[in-house]
Order: sequence, then structure tokens, then C-alpha cells
Amino acid sequence: MAFSGLNAGGGAPHSAPMVEINMIPLVDVMMVLLIIFMITAPLLAHKIKVDLPQASTVLLEEKPDTITIAILADGRMFLNDVETDRENMVKRLSAEAQRKPQPDLHLHVDRTLQFQQLATVMADAQNAGMVKVGIATDPLEGPKKP
Repeated sequence: MAFSGLNAGGGAPHSAPMVEINMIPLVDVMMVLLIIFMITAPLLAHKIKVDLPQASTVLLEEKPDTITIAILADGRMFLNDVETDRENMVKRLSAEAQRKPQPDLHLHVDRTLQFQQLATVMADAQNAGMVKVGIATDPLEGPKKP
């Protein structure tokens, strides 16, 4: 052993403690690291062409207005909180469908209303030229009173 000369009387007189560093494990580790770097260095230099999207400075289109049609359980219809009948609603939707950008149409319907009445209003909106028709899921509050 390297420190066998420290024995108090049992060691041979010519065996002094070993003071040099064993370089063989250090050289082995350095050779392994050198091989790893030699293999991975060309992979790091390889370039990959990536097609990234380009940002544009075009102004966004204005958000279209919203038209709200509320249909109560008794069949009364309100166009933007103003009570109306079916003929006036179709005329107003035809006029609004010609605007650019076309406004969104939100339908607020009472949950107890017959589906046939909702389907009729949706068909009227489509025939008037409305493209964006949606059924609102928030509860119906009823018309605003002045």
C-alpha cells in the first residue's frame, strides 16, 4: 500500500510513502472526454433551416358590431332591446347584412321557448344574408326599461 511505511515497526526500511499522483485514471477520463467532444462537435455546428413566420404591421380590421335578438317565452322579440315584429326584424337584418364588416348576430332565447320559433328566426337571419349567427349561452335578463 501507499502508506504502509507509516507502520510503527512493521514496515520494511526501504518502503517510503508514495507521494506522486497516479496519472493513468486521469488520462483515461481525459481520453473519453476528448472522444465525446470529437463526436458531438460536428453535430452542434450543423444548421437547420427553420421557416419562421414574419410579423406584419397591417392594422387589424375593426371589430364588427353586435346585433342582439332576444326571444321571450311568450314569443315576443326584441331587436337590440327594442320590441319588434318578424317583418321589421327581417328588414333590419337585410339592411345590416349589407354593411362591411357585417355585424355579428347573437340570439338570446328563453329556455322554455319552442325550438320551431328559434329555427324560424335563424332561417330568417340566413335568408336576410347574415353570416355570423350565434346563440348566446348567458341567461336572458329581459328587455331594458327606460
